[in-house]
Amino acid sequence: MTDNALAPLTVLGTGAMGSALVRAWLAAGHPVTVWNRTRARAEALAAEGAAVAGSAAEAVAAGGLVIVCLLDDASVGEALEDTVLTGRDLVNLTTGTPAEGRARAAWADARGARFLDAGIMAVPPMIADPASGAYVFYSGSAGLFEEHRDTLAVPAGAVFTGTDPGFAALHDVALLSAMSGMFAGVFHAFALVRRENIAPKEFAPLLEGWLTAMAGQVHGAAARLESGDHTEGVVSNAAMQAAGNATLLRTAEEQGVSPELLTPYMALMDRLVAEGRGAEDTVGMVDLLAGRAATS
Repeated sequence: MTDNALAPLTVLGTGAMGSALVRAWLAAGHPVTVWNRTRARAEALAAEGAAVAGSAAEAVAAGGLVIVCLLDDASVGEALEDTVLTGRDLVNLTTGTPAEGRARAAWADARGARFLDAGIMAVPPMIADPASGAYVFYSGSAGLFEEHRDTLAVPAGAVFTGTDPGFAALHDVALLSAMSGMFAGVFHAFALVRRENIAPKEFAPLLEGWLTAMAGQVHGAAARLESGDHTEGVVSNAAMQAAGNATLLRTAEEQGVSPELLTPYMALMDRLVAEGRGAEDTVGMVDLLAGRAATS
């Protein structure tokens, strides 16, 4: 692995996340050149030691490792349109989709650059805080990742997900999607107790403890998906859970709470049972979502 302790780098995009990344690299001793479409945001980092480039092309020319942290994929294309990328290492920390990551990798390759796409599993205050648990998914050029691993790991942990450039975004969005579903349940639970003499702060530890206890079930679900047997070791099958959903819906009605965050999930479970798969674990719903036939 190359020693990149003081490796110079360029950062395009100095919004909240970009600025947090820049400060982390500056604090670690890296020379950093920055560029931002709104120059004032980049100049705010000059007092902390960053060199401010007048254009994206100037910033890219300043160093071999180029970090991009912009609004979206279209912004990346616009910022890099007139830059010379031959021989550069391009790391795209802009949030995007797997297809955008793959397309951007092919785009970079055609311009003579090595490429990594990335998915940041953190918000700006978590950057450069080892206790926060922040990390970044990377995928694409294995050589680029190995060469710059130490530099990339300065702001947050660096996790390589494979040479398919779309995998970083896929891991990122999959985890964010799971989080969205979890918070849908959390907010429904708070809504149920909202009108009662139950303090949210007193209810929160119970909610956290229950979700933490249930989180371990993902390993059993993964094992069933890999084996194709969705019935092995099932304690509460789809039919039982679908029947129990009626109580959840009646309680929501009694409490004057809309069930709209739960009903899509329940409808898919009903479909699984209707297809004769009630004896399975509810992980069978993954097959329905992915358009795959049952293998068990």
